Amino acid sequence: MSSRFTCMLALALFTAINSFGHALWIETSPVGKKGQAQEVRVFWGEFADKDISPLDKWFSDTKSYALSVITPDGKVLPLQSAPGKDHYKAFFTPDQDGAYTVVMKHVVRDVYHGSRLDYHSSAVVRVGASAQLDAAANQNVLSVYTAPNATLKAGQNIDFYTLKELKPAVGQEVEVIAPNGWGKKLWADSTGKASFTPIWPGRYMVEVAGTKEEKGDHNGKAYEKIWRCATYCIEVK
Repeated sequence: MSSRFTCMLALALFTAINSFGHALWIETSPVGKKGQAQEVRVFWGEFADKDISPLDKWFSDTKSYALSVITPDGKVLPLQSAPGKDHYKAFFTPDQDGAYTVVMKHVVRDVYHGSRLDYHSSAVVRVGASAQLDAAANQNVLSVYTAPNATLKAGQNIDFYTLKELKPAVGQEVEVIAPNGWGKKLWADSTGKASFTPIWPGRYMVEVAGTKEEKGDHNGKAYEKIWRCATYCIEVK
């Protein structure tokens, strides 16, 4: 095998792996106010590498995601996205106190290297002094969340929870990515909870991903497995 072919093969494999690692994620303030528009931003890229893909580089029909907000009283309100510079943005205006859950989901149209790609993301917004969260209101197959009243400060322990098919994702591997790209792998306990203590302030991303062996047909193309990814961003002060 020639060295040129070997280099080309290595580059192709690297590109495939790197693209497969891309994720969709939501960024929004964790605290909102009644009567004030709340901005929600959706990105696609590699969070750890600060590699945010321009809108014309998003894979397949990734930009056709579904975005909605679940109100404290359980109503599901669809959100319409508009293009920004390197992201899509949407707005909603809280009209009551409580916990709002922003939910994104998308099954990518094209099969990627034999895999169907399922993306999920969410964010919790607290309105008012305190709030109770109904985590099951987020019907995504895979989800991550923190309590809306949690203290998120550098040097203090932070708990977050993972759900798989609306049940605690026992033993699920979870990766926490810091603002500087540092990453740490954790595993959820019997209640779906995992914990870490952030060192630096800033935006962290929690990512849960996994592959399920399952054969099927998606838009006329055969797939051999389903790759699912769920993301959740937190703001550490």
